[in-house]
Amino acid sequence: MLKHVSLRMISWYQSNGGSEFFFNIECNYEPSCSEYTRQCILKYGVIKGWMMGCQRIKRCSHTDLVEKIVDDVP
Repeated sequence: MLKHVSLRMISWYQSNGGSEFFFNIECNYEPSCSEYTRQCILKYGVIKGWMMGCQRIKRCSHTDLVEKIVDDVP
């Protein structure tokens, strides 16, 4: 149940513009932080997936980054 709700929330966020629309910034990572979190939830479950996603978002602080950082789900 919680997994389904989490994935629906992420899907809604992504389909409505993601970070560019809500925060007026472009994600520094490839895949984006929301997609990374979605993949983590699918692979590791809700709790660990959200924890990994939040850790990734905390690292996303390079405002003047030229190239995207490739960081796949482990």
